[in-house]
Amino acid sequence: MERNELRRYLESKFQEGYRTSYDRENEVLRVERATDRFGVNIRLAPIVAKAKVRGQVAVDEVVNYIQSALTADETISLIGHESEIFPVIRSNSFSKMTKAGEALVTMPHTAETAVFYALDRGDGYRLIEERHLGDGMTLKQLDEIARNNVKKLPTEMKQDQVAGNPFYFLSTRDGYEASRVLNEDFLRMMARRVEGEMLVGVPHQDVMIVADIRNDQGYDAMQQLMFDFFTNGRIPITALAFHYEAGQFEPIFIVGKKNPPTDT
Repeated sequence: MERNELRRYLESKFQEGYRTSYDRENEVLRVERATDRFGVNIRLAPIVAKAKVRGQVAVDEVVNYIQSALTADETISLIGHESEIFPVIRSNSFSKMTKAGEALVTMPHTAETAVFYALDRGDGYRLIEERHLGDGMTLKQLDEIARNNVKKLPTEMKQDQVAGNPFYFLSTRDGYEASRVLNEDFLRMMARRVEGEMLVGVPHQDVMIVADIRNDQGYDAMQQLMFDFFTNGRIPITALAFHYEAGQFEPIFIVGKKNPPTDT
């Protein structure tokens, strides 16, 4: 069974009551409950390798794993699982209610973005609902715990140069890349490194961009990057970049030129 065949087979097993999406670049299939978008990410390459050795049994095991994960009891407890709580950045237009009508826990962030909260389950995470609070944990405590946990995540960034403007990219594939915008220590460290104007971008959930803008071409490059990432991201957030200074984010609209700058 090849990857495309495996993908179609798994998708056929999770139709009614579920939704699926496919990350072609990383060959990851995501299966979510339609009611609350809780789901799991499945890497296809290892399953294909196992299927070549063990046949259909290996594939059936994956189906059973997904079914067990997605039909688990929806009742969750935050107490005792504090290390698994993380903030999640979403667009302000992202629904603050589950399809079942339950209110999600949110906090304001910027004019473009909001903070949601998630309980990490290893292969995916569950957005925390207001009904999950009150079990010995307040919203303030939840927010503090989530922000402290995101500070513990790695912040190594890849650097590129576009027309004399340094660009830094964070993509660790842990699902919380955009959440690093809540790591104030990290942002202050980047601000000390930046020589020009510091722009921050979270075009989708799985990437964070920091740009050191030193000339007009840097703005054009940032606009193009934000648009491309926003268009192709699995969970888009915003195509607008933010000017960052003294702990404050200000969304900016960049009017770009027809021809984007080239790498130098």
